[in-house]
This record gives sequence, C-alpha cells and structure tokens, in this order.
Amino acid sequence: MARSQDHRALPAGLLASAEWQEACRSRDFARIFRLVKVKAGIYPSRVAALCGMTPSRVGEIMAGRRGLAHIDVIERVADGLRIPGAMLGLAHRPWEIPAYITEERLPEPLPAVPREPQRTETAEELDDLLALVDGRASRSTLTALRSSVQDYWRRDNAHGGATLRPAVVGHLRYVGRLLDSAEAGLRHDLQGVAAELARLSGWAYFDARQYSTARTYFTQALKLSHAQGDSLFMANVLSCMSLLATYDGNPSDAVALACRAQDAARAAGEQPLVMSMLHLREAFAHAALRDAQACHQAVDRSRAQYERSRGHEAEAPDWVQYFDETKLLVDTGIAYARLGEPARAEPLIAEGLRRENTDQQRGRAFHAYWLASAQLQRGKLDEACTSAGLALDLAAAIDSPRVSGHVQELHRRMLPYVREAPVLAFEQRMREALG
Repeated sequence: MARSQDHRALPAGLLASAEWQEACRSRDFARIFRLVKVKAGIYPSRVAALCGMTPSRVGEIMAGRRGLAHIDVIERVADGLRIPGAMLGLAHRPWEIPAYITEERLPEPLPAVPREPQRTETAEELDDLLALVDGRASRSTLTALRSSVQDYWRRDNAHGGATLRPAVVGHLRYVGRLLDSAEAGLRHDLQGVAAELARLSGWAYFDARQYSTARTYFTQALKLSHAQGDSLFMANVLSCMSLLATYDGNPSDAVALACRAQDAARAAGEQPLVMSMLHLREAFAHAALRDAQACHQAVDRSRAQYERSRGHEAEAPDWVQYFDETKLLVDTGIAYARLGEPARAEPLIAEGLRRENTDQQRGRAFHAYWLASAQLQRGKLDEACTSAGLALDLAAAIDSPRVSGHVQELHRRMLPYVREAPVLAFEQRMREALG
C-alpha cells in the first residue's frame, strides 16, 4: 500500500463551508472525497496516494459502494488530506500543534541510547560465517526452536507483541540461514518452524498496528507453508490475514480471505476446531460490512463445528488450542458488537471475561474494550466507564499499541458525554495511565 505523502492545506473556504462541516461531522467520506476533488482540485488518484489507499478503493467510496469505519483508516485520511482532527471527531493531529509549542515543552535531553548498527553487506556476510561455525541443524535444534516459538506466543499473550519483534525477526533470519545448509531430512521441519516464526513476526507487527509490514510477514509465512504442502497451516495464516484486512478497513477482502482459509482447511481434512475458529473470522468480516444475515450464519456454523470438536480437541493442531469455549463465547460477542447488536454482545463478552485466566492480560484488555463498547452502545455509561477502566489498567501494563489504540478510540466515542462524572473520572485515569 502506498504511503501517505504531504500536500498543502485544504482551502479555508472549503473548511468553513456548511456542506464540508456536515460531511465531516457525519463522516460521509464519499461526499468528503467529492468536495476535495471539486473544491480543492485533488483528484481520486492523488487522494489515494495521500491517504495510503488504492485508487479503486477511493473510487468505490466515492460511488457509495464502500465506507470507512476503522479509526486507523480515518486517521490516515485526516493526516493525508490535512483535515483538522476535531472535524472528524478525532484528537488534534500531530501536524496541527504549532512547532513553537513543542519546542517550549522539550524536556532536558536524555543520555543517548546506543542504536543498533545499520546492517551492511559485511554484516550479512558475518552472519553467514557465524552460521557455518554454529554447524548444521539437528533434531535438538528443532526442539529448541519449537520451544522458543511456544515461549514467544506465551509472552505475546501476556505482555503484547511489540517488544518481541526484534527477537522473533532475528530468529526467523537465523532459521533461514539454517535452511540453506540443512539436510533433506530436517529441511521440511525447519520450513515449518520458519513459517510459524514468519506468522509470529506478522502478528507482532499487527499488534503494533504496522499493517503493511505485518502483511509482508504473513505473505512470507503463506509461501513457506505452501512450499511445505501444509494446507492446514496455510488456513491459519489466511485467517490472520483476514483479521488484518478487517482492521485495515477492507472487510470485503477479509471475507474472501476467511473463506479461502476454510477451503484450505477442508483440503487438509476439515478439522472441526480449526473450522470453528475460521467461521468466526468470517463473522467478524461480515459484521464489519454490517451484513447481519451472513454474520449470524457464520456464527451458527462456528458453533456447530465447535460442538463437533468436543472430545477431539487433542487432535487439533497446537496453534488453535487457544480456541476453547471461553474464546468462542467472547469472539461471538465481539462479532455481535461489531454488527451493532450490543444487547446480544454484552452478556457473552462479560461471561468470557469472567472465565478468562488473569494472566491473559492482552486478551482481557481487548475483551474489556469490547465489553465497554457494547455497554456504551446500550447507553449504560457507568458500566461502560467501569469496563473501559479495566481495559485501561490492563493496556497500561502491556506493550500493545493495538489495545492502546482501542482504548483511545473508546475515549473519543465518549466525547458526547464529556461532562458526565463517570467519563470525567475515566479521563483522569487515562491521563495518569497513558500520559
């Protein structure tokens, strides 16, 4: 995806017009893009380049065939077109803050932190030499690598993935070098480890909301599992890419990826626990499209497959073992919350939170956010602020920009109630926790 580029500010007359302000207030991006074209001379291809989108996607939005709902994409449009944050219900954008204010508030300089040196051709050659000194991979090497992957996933769930990225990517490079000299008997297994490390790298970048980089690693994982002939793991990677597309404002792509994942899983024998998880990923995407019928059908298929899996959980691959009855409950609730059915969503997510282990901090923070979101949709302001406070406390204890972004998005959605005591108390806690 193209990266945002700078452009001059929008005309003052456009920003002041009632039509523009109403379009921004309602987040009517079809009208916003048309006004930008007519009043500012910024054509769809330029809008796409400025906002990190494809021209076809901009065209679909202008034609009313597609909308923008995810906060990350809306922020990208605000920054690319220089739309003041307040007009779209966002916080002040960084470029709106005058430079002199930033300069006046600069703290005392801290001691310089040594930076990791730039990787050069010589450094790469040194890595290759060290790999030769390490010798060839053995069965014990595989055991150690798989143990490391399991530990990475445990730490990701407990603390978030942002700080794991350097270690995981470094491990992936190391396995890539081992593959170059591996014996035929180990090469297949090493490819499987490399695919899992590539997926974990993609997940860590996804958790950091660096979606383009995450997509690159997921694609690498998909290619590795395809070369290995592992259709079931391909389904796993495709499910991650479906969730990424949902977050990145591409729900139609997310549906296609989830359905393709189901096809890959069927080709491997249709393991029911895997199919249950994949149908819920499809439900997320349909919910983002506001397709209630398709969402409910996907949820029903997920429940049916989960019932089929009872008593056979041990036969499922390790990477789907996290998907237990508690996860089924809470993910179903999230699908309903995305769909705009908070009365169905709230009890499911609340029950999931009650059952979850306390050491699953990132998952609990994420689920507390969705509980607060459902309660806010229902107008239960006190309960929403209580749940948001739990999400905030957990988010402050882990390193997950994705979860922190959700908490900040929730705060923005509370702006209409900014004078209410529960919201004022939540804002104070937020300032103390996140700064």
